Amino acid sequence: MGKNLSFVTISLLLLLASTRVEQVFDVKSYRGQPNTDITQALSKAWKAACAVAGSKVVISARTYKLGVVTLLGPCKGAIEFNLQGTLQAPSDLASFNGKDFWVSFERIDSLTVSGGGVFDGKGQTAWQKNNCDQKYNCKLLPIDNKFFHINIMGCKNLQMQHVTITAPRDSPNTNGIHIGRSSKITVSNAKIGTGVDCISIGDGAQDVTSNQVTCGLVHGISVGSLGNSTKNGVRIKTWSSLPPGSASDMHFKNIIINNVANPILIDQGYYPNNQCSNKISNVSFKNIRGTSSTKEAVKLICSKSVPCQQVAVTDIDLVYKGAGGSTTSTCVNIKPTVSGKQNPPACTIKQ
Repeated sequence: MGKNLSFVTISLLLLLASTRVEQVFDVKSYRGQPNTDITQALSKAWKAACAVAGSKVVISARTYKLGVVTLLGPCKGAIEFNLQGTLQAPSDLASFNGKDFWVSFERIDSLTVSGGGVFDGKGQTAWQKNNCDQKYNCKLLPIDNKFFHINIMGCKNLQMQHVTITAPRDSPNTNGIHIGRSSKITVSNAKIGTGVDCISIGDGAQDVTSNQVTCGLVHGISVGSLGNSTKNGVRIKTWSSLPPGSASDMHFKNIIINNVANPILIDQGYYPNNQCSNKISNVSFKNIRGTSSTKEAVKLICSKSVPCQQVAVTDIDLVYKGAGGSTTSTCVNIKPTVSGKQNPPACTIKQ
């Protein structure tokens, strides 16, 4: 009997421990019903979960409407946001009351976002109002898929896995994932097809790694892994109107390029003019192979005032898909170190 009692006691302790590790807060318990606005229900569920050490907020597999919401920490412990259904953003920009985001997770340690659900930003209702590709001082649209899809800002030790982001080719400035002022960020096993950059890196980003990322449609990936039928494959660009800065220790390797207009590109005078005070150094392109939709497969265009430094190009094999010749490369204000296979041949120096 003593053994049986011990067994029951241990089981109870394990059950209690399991309950403490993960308490579930379903929005349905807070009057969050399918096909209705669950903004208040989600806010209440989050607040309750945040006050508990080890919790999960659950949105089940149905369709819901959701207004602008900030899911705020700090929380008492680790917390999980589990989205199994579809959340639909407001279509009317006036509903955002001037805010530049839809769903914001802020000041949270040990956050997990999971579930395989969908954030539907209803971007098609706002794209015609986006002129940021033509005007520098434009009015930014909210971050859902009306503008950038995901904005990682001021984060540390964050991993994104198995994320799919989609927007049509003609959706302006709909970057997939933007990373700024953050460190130790990893994006892996993702599929991103948007109207502009697949992954864009902003100021203050450090220790960013992307791997096994598939990009499609327009600008491809700025720091990372793979581009399909895009305008740019792997690209470094500097915004010349911003204050002086630097971009260093960027390495692109083991990349497959498929039918891309600019497979390898450094553009140190991207916008709005050819003047640049931003330094680019310690960059490498290694084992990049595949097909280019243009003859000029490698373009390293650097500033005359601050030429790129310590750029290495190793084992490149890019084949032109069209007729009438093979791929070429161009260098401006740069003297790269080259080794291994070079197809196209290593670029000539132009001053």
